[in-house]
Amino acid sequence: MIRAGTMGWSYGFWRGSFYPGDLPSPEFLGYYAKRFDTVEVNSTFYRVPSTQTIEGWKKQTDPDFVFSMKFPRAITHIKMLKDCREETRFFLDRVQPLGKKLGPLLLQFPSIFGSEHLSLLREFLENLPKGNRYVIEVRNRDILNESLYSVLRENNAVLAWVDSPVMPAIDTVTSDFLYVRWEGDRRKVKGIMGRKEADKSTELRSWADRLRLFSESNCAVFGYFSKYFSGDPVANVREFLAFSKNA
Repeated sequence: MIRAGTMGWSYGFWRGSFYPGDLPSPEFLGYYAKRFDTVEVNSTFYRVPSTQTIEGWKKQTDPDFVFSMKFPRAITHIKMLKDCREETRFFLDRVQPLGKKLGPLLLQFPSIFGSEHLSLLREFLENLPKGNRYVIEVRNRDILNESLYSVLRENNAVLAWVDSPVMPAIDTVTSDFLYVRWEGDRRKVKGIMGRKEADKSTELRSWADRLRLFSESNCAVFGYFSKYFSGDPVANVREFLAFSKNA
């Protein structure tokens, strides 16, 4: 199984290129969900959505649609896993009503998150509910070693594979699923023009060939494109999925 989508959907500048020009923004998600089966929600990094918002997302999407979500920055960046049990409980309780539509939950850490934080990460993961899929993204090259991988394997958590100029390529597998984030380069791609600014076809074909092998081995694959990857994440999803099917 390969699921691919974009990082977010509420972009007004997608009108005309993806969304119909006269489509009201509250209808964006429903339109998106008729064309793709997953999305990564980045807004949860900044604030936990209301119960009403969660119910709205659930109603606008088909039964097999999946929302992957970022943990709030209060947990990953401000407190960096220290004394954040209440914030964690609140976030997980709020998103749990999505039920089967709740996909992997991403803990994205800042570059200052290093090896000295691994004991906190181990304790945090050990205390999370076991029914969810958890993903760890780090932005510190020095932490990419067996110490981190062991913590993740012990807790069946995934190390995110990130396509980014600030991090090296990763091929380590720590769980029974994969999570890929095509973040791109903000210095080269503006991402607010609603069109491709860079040709990524060669890279996407290579990624499709690589990930298809995992999918064929019954390893679930989740992948999400940033607007900074090529400038047109919708086109990237379509091209990647086409390569995946025809590889």
